[in-house]
Amino acid sequence: MKYLKFKSLTVFSILLLSTALAFSAPINIPMGANAYLTTNPKGARISNEGVVKWSDPSTVISSWFRINKTGNLNLSIRAKALSKDAEIKVSFNNQTVPLILNSEEWTVYPVADNITISETGYFRIDIQGVKKSDQFFAEISDLIVDGSALEEKPNYVKDFSYYFGRRGPSVHLKYPFPDDKENIEYFYNEITVPEGDDVIGSYYMANGFGEGYFGMQANSETERRILFSVWSPHVTDNPKDIPEHLQIKKLRQGEGVHIGEFGNEGSGGQSYLKYPWKAGVTYKFLMQVHPDGKGNTIYTAYFFATDEKRWRLIASFLRPETDTWYRGAHSFLENFIPNQGYLTRKVLFGNQWAVSNKGKWVELTDAVFTYDATARQQVRTDYKGGVIEGKSFFLQNCGFFNENTIFNSKFERVKENKKPKINFKQLQSLK
Repeated sequence: MKYLKFKSLTVFSILLLSTALAFSAPINIPMGANAYLTTNPKGARISNEGVVKWSDPSTVISSWFRINKTGNLNLSIRAKALSKDAEIKVSFNNQTVPLILNSEEWTVYPVADNITISETGYFRIDIQGVKKSDQFFAEISDLIVDGSALEEKPNYVKDFSYYFGRRGPSVHLKYPFPDDKENIEYFYNEITVPEGDDVIGSYYMANGFGEGYFGMQANSETERRILFSVWSPHVTDNPKDIPEHLQIKKLRQGEGVHIGEFGNEGSGGQSYLKYPWKAGVTYKFLMQVHPDGKGNTIYTAYFFATDEKRWRLIASFLRPETDTWYRGAHSFLENFIPNQGYLTRKVLFGNQWAVSNKGKWVELTDAVFTYDATARQQVRTDYKGGVIEGKSFFLQNCGFFNENTIFNSKFERVKENKKPKINFKQLQSLK
């Protein structure tokens, strides 16, 4: 019996040791998926392999990962020097550690041990060059971390698309239509981007439907667009592969609107108006969907240019082999530029209405929050939605904030009875 007892304790001890070793195993966080150039982005480049072409000492390379347990953290970097005795500095938790990179081979350089993690949430690391003798400082492939703070699995991009991981999570609001068997023809929505949240690379999509989307984008420092697209019923990422009888047909084209096609996310017809919309200003979107009685459906998008005090036609498309009224009303917020995935953006949606094909108006006061695969896989947890002051729904994403909203959360706003005044016949005559 004594032998058996001793044997049991030995096995138990081995199990404890194995568990401890598993917890202490180092984690490699790939820079190609988790790093950004947050200051002077022209001084380096983030590739799938990590930080490359790093030439400017003013460039700041930043990386985040989420820690889900308090404790201690040990930090190293895996780097290859491209300049003799390249000097860099690594900053975190209000500390800065100088580091000399002196090997032309890939080498693991310890940065700091026993970093105290007193709060859970996203942990930021900044890396900056100090001194070099050649054109480039170094290449960096990974952060390497271990310690008791990682006994609970951290969140970071790994075994997932680097492209979509760096873009950050997309977030959505679904607006349920009334369950009264009415055919919904129009969906009306109002959208406001708060000042400071008009981040380049953002698509603030106001009026989504089962076969496409309609909203506004921040495309560059000098260009903004009102974008309306309809998918072809032929599923492909290459618009050139769509048979002619299944192509989206243009019926009407608004003043100054570009008409073309799109691919790489399904394919179809695309239209956009270059329009200098402003943060802090509310804009109105009206989307019409109705079957033509011949086995096709017509989609028409109208935008109220608040700055011009007029409704503008964006475009009207015919989708072949489709027989439907408006379905799947939704909004979303996405970042479409991976390098901008470290910046938070936010958007407000208010005063939603559905209009039946018989002219009945119904105010929509409910919304359901969802998100994309980047959030579902938990490689990024910086996503949020809700209601502000009971009046407006909001979406927020990217920027590595710590709060997040549960999938399928339901929200309700106050019923305001602010039915918009719209002359539909006048809209139909817009050219």
